[in-house]
Amino acid sequence: MRALDAELLEAPDEAATRAIATDVDLVVPSPLVRPGHAAIAAAQAAGIPVRSEIDLAADRAAMPIVAVTGTNGKTTVTTMAAAMLVASGVRAIAAGNIGRPLIDAVNDDVDVIVAEVSSFQLAFAETFAPRVAVLLAITPDHLDWHGSFEKYAAAKARVTEHQRADDLLVYDADDDRAREIAHGAAARRIGVSTQLDAKNMYRVRDDWLVAADGRNIASLGEMRRSFVHDRTNALASAAAAFDVGATMDGIRDALESYATMPHRVALVGEANGVRWYDDSKATNPDATLRAIASFDAVVLVAGGRNKGLDLSLLASAAPRLRAVVAFGEAAGEVAEAFTGTHVAVVTVEAMHDAVAAARSYAQPGDAVLLSPACASFDAYDSYAQRGGNDFAAEVRALLAEEAAAR
Repeated sequence: MRALDAELLEAPDEAATRAIATDVDLVVPSPLVRPGHAAIAAAQAAGIPVRSEIDLAADRAAMPIVAVTGTNGKTTVTTMAAAMLVASGVRAIAAGNIGRPLIDAVNDDVDVIVAEVSSFQLAFAETFAPRVAVLLAITPDHLDWHGSFEKYAAAKARVTEHQRADDLLVYDADDDRAREIAHGAAARRIGVSTQLDAKNMYRVRDDWLVAADGRNIASLGEMRRSFVHDRTNALASAAAAFDVGATMDGIRDALESYATMPHRVALVGEANGVRWYDDSKATNPDATLRAIASFDAVVLVAGGRNKGLDLSLLASAAPRLRAVVAFGEAAGEVAEAFTGTHVAVVTVEAMHDAVAAARSYAQPGDAVLLSPACASFDAYDSYAQRGGNDFAAEVRALLAEEAAAR
């Protein structure tokens, strides 16, 4: 900022914040800055526009933008759709909430940008109108920021609010809220479903991913991994990519080679018939339930910092659970969620103890799944540190000990 000769206020008090915010033409909040922040409140009271960075980026974009949002699966669909386009010979990049700001990416010489957009960004979006919007399932998350599920869902809905009739909305037809939002959208609409075999919908039929026109895209066996949520992500990615230039061959090639994103039901190791998975990115109950549904028998490792969500929803997975190991600030809430179920629950302090406890419960054929349903910020800098630097390291050390003992 100093190099740009910008006026830089470091840790101003509220009075100084309000003063500067009412002496500008535009306020652009960084994601995660809450709507009640003094600068935002002062600007809005003074009639000064408050706009999201993705608005400014879209204003400057010379290429079509595919915008991906929803509660879970955003990063996977963003990177997968970009991979499908690249495999089809289209110059495409992934950007946005995935890491690189969209306002920077729009300066690239590319044909398409696939952007992950968050509820925080969409909450302040006033004009954002992507060429293709992808709306995945919407379940409670970030209620500590938005204040209610209705406000959270309303922010997600803004991804399609300003689309035109010739734009496209791809939506998860298996999700009630996404389906409801799509029903009122002005854009063209294509649903994706793993449950319905309906015409004009991307779907699964006889172990094949099928396009809206009925053509087979790829068999489930051709995918590197095909859990239920993988199928939804693949269908949504294909529907979006196909509309901006991907070919069927390119989509198929990408599905065959696409590697699982880190910390998303990623296999860490296997020993004695037990597989260990890092799903540290699952920071809400819905993500955890989707991961559990991929297995028949699970030892669940869950906990961290709750984001104001109802962790009692986890109890619905009880029939698939061998045991639950609860850790972190929300360990008590996780344990309470399984009151009255048959599931054994143990509470631990550290990840080392969590891995040891999980090993004591796991039986051959089980999956030990770190899928916390909570944020990581009670003890870690990020979900990646929790999953990779701690859980995965502890698992590998345990498996090394077991191998040495054999």
